[in-house]
Amino acid sequence: MMEKPQVLAARPLVVRGSRNLFTVRVKNDSGGEEEIECRIKGKILKGVEGYYNPLAPGDFVEIEGGQITGLAERRNKFARFNQKGQAPQLLAANVDIVFCVCSFSSPPFRPRFLDRALVQAEAAEIPSAIVCNKYDLAEEFDADVEERLSDYERIGYRIFRLSAITGAGLDELRRFMSDKLSVFVGQSGVGKSSLVNALIPGLDQKTGDINEKYDRGIHTTTQGVLLEGPAQNGTGLIRLIDTPGIRRFALAGIPPGELVLYMSEFAPLAGKCGYGLSCSHETEPGCKIMEAVAAGIIHEDRYDSYLRIREELSGTRKFPDYD
Repeated sequence: MMEKPQVLAARPLVVRGSRNLFTVRVKNDSGGEEEIECRIKGKILKGVEGYYNPLAPGDFVEIEGGQITGLAERRNKFARFNQKGQAPQLLAANVDIVFCVCSFSSPPFRPRFLDRALVQAEAAEIPSAIVCNKYDLAEEFDADVEERLSDYERIGYRIFRLSAITGAGLDELRRFMSDKLSVFVGQSGVGKSSLVNALIPGLDQKTGDINEKYDRGIHTTTQGVLLEGPAQNGTGLIRLIDTPGIRRFALAGIPPGELVLYMSEFAPLAGKCGYGLSCSHETEPGCKIMEAVAAGIIHEDRYDSYLRIREELSGTRKFPDYD
């Protein structure tokens, strides 16, 4: 009688991967951990239909004979719309918080990118926060940057102002991240890899420069990867998923009419307009959101983001680049 392939008792964890080849962390015979390369059995995995990629760092899978045969139920998933593949692309799974990473300068502070990433996190029901890196370049940024960050704080987002180069503000972030599974998402050049190196000593993630002609980052991380290690100051374990720098963040799986529900200061006003839930919040009389903008309760920039994103989701506007 043929012996059945061994099924590992511990839950194997996806660390990185693309297409059909994944690095999975498993328990070994000696009780420790090791990473093995696995392919999906039959190249089709039940439950991931419709996605650009079947698995993401943070996923728990089932393995038989070195092949991935199943996917454990996800607590949550964070994705974006992949324009090339015309499908949602999974960036991370089973995470505790999404950190939207931006920079004070070089590349410029881009609230439109932040708004899209924050909306996607809200839709996925994952807590989110903003990490603004390169505080050492603070003298180069416009006062409007601080004004916008303060407004994000006003509407409830935690802001970390720090510098991966000087170390300013890093201890606060380390304490907040301790013993959580975090995901870093941001545009190329904002310093995600430098932050990872500062948070987890010894990793030596490759860092890149800024394209001076376009003031854009140069990609250094090519695929998402789950990293972990003791915090530098000994305050627990840092576990994070570092994602590739994203030039365009297009939203995935959000109907245009539901966008208002995922912008924190807009949501309490949803359905209270004169036209109820059918209000587009653009021209209708009795619109509570437009009234809130006029009263300064909703920042004009956030309202502009809402209009742009709604047009993108409706197909009347091209997906964002560097706006």
